[in-house]
Amino acid sequence: MPILADLSVRPSGARHPVVSAPVPPAPVAVLAGVSVHLPERTVQVADAERALARSSRPGAVPRLPMVSRLTGVQQVHVLPDDWNASDLAVAASLTLLASQGLGAADVDLLIFASASQDMVEPATSHIVAAKLGVRAPVMDVKNACNSVLNALEVAEALVATGRYATVLVACGEAPSRAVRWDVPDRATYLLSAPGYTMSDAGAAVLVQRATGHGEGSGPAHGTCACSDRPRGILASAFGAESSHWDVGMLPGGGTAFPRDLDRTYFEIDGSRLRDAFLALGPGVILDALVRAGLTWDDVALVAVHQVAVAYLADVHEALGLPEDRTIVTVAEHGNVASATLPLQLVTALESGRVGPGDVVLLVGLAGGISIGAMAVRL
Repeated sequence: MPILADLSVRPSGARHPVVSAPVPPAPVAVLAGVSVHLPERTVQVADAERALARSSRPGAVPRLPMVSRLTGVQQVHVLPDDWNASDLAVAASLTLLASQGLGAADVDLLIFASASQDMVEPATSHIVAAKLGVRAPVMDVKNACNSVLNALEVAEALVATGRYATVLVACGEAPSRAVRWDVPDRATYLLSAPGYTMSDAGAAVLVQRATGHGEGSGPAHGTCACSDRPRGILASAFGAESSHWDVGMLPGGGTAFPRDLDRTYFEIDGSRLRDAFLALGPGVILDALVRAGLTWDDVALVAVHQVAVAYLADVHEALGLPEDRTIVTVAEHGNVASATLPLQLVTALESGRVGPGDVVLLVGLAGGISIGAMAVRL
């Protein structure tokens, strides 16, 4: 199920609240296009929970489907048995490159950005590049569910140096491979339950040098026909509180647990994770707005990482946002990790919620824990 947006859809025009700021410099990089690939196979979360309860020891798993009720997640996508994270990234990348009239030779740098990976070594970016036929430099950027957002930060910085003009950020999230369905007791269930909302997806974002920034700026445009304001990445801000690194883990495969099969599944304390994010507060997000010279009235959409429908209420309250400023994807598609922000952007573009000239604020939240915000004019 390839989903594609080439940023040519009409804008919608929802506006609201307040933050003041100076005029920022012109963007050096634009988001030229974005695509998402969703595996066709889906699993109903409630059905999976009932099956787990029937196959587990009495008392280990609730008989009622509690995860789907508490999170609002109805279904998740599952990649084919013979696919890996790299295949999801390749599927989304092929769709994106074709939509832009580009080929593998047009990519100056490929960044694989994902919480998932095909294997510990080599970097999954090499596998993606080989499958695409890309012969440019590659690297992996990994920071849990903020991997794509951090990769966009890296891509913008490298474009600003003049080293690259076209950067392909490719993402392949396959968290379904690390979900535990063999639950011996209630304690194991509680650590495993947040994983039942995890969903597989591929995503790709094309970052290009803005017209007028440096020599040979390529096909990207620095202004939009519907506005004289420059399009591109306007500003960003990032933060972390790493003392909470253990609230969400996938421990196996590293030096700590190199061969412990029981540690190859997600271990997530959902309540601690939520409390940690709430403690971070909105400062980083508001900082990005100030750096971009924007107020909330300028922002058409806030795309925010989603792990549960109820968590959006926390975002609305913390930022003073009305509900219509965000878009819900987690209910229908599950938690697709770092593919979440591309999925929301594509959904908003294809539904006409946003379009050329509109400002989107991309807000990332990730285990570790970290937070990031990037203001982009489409």
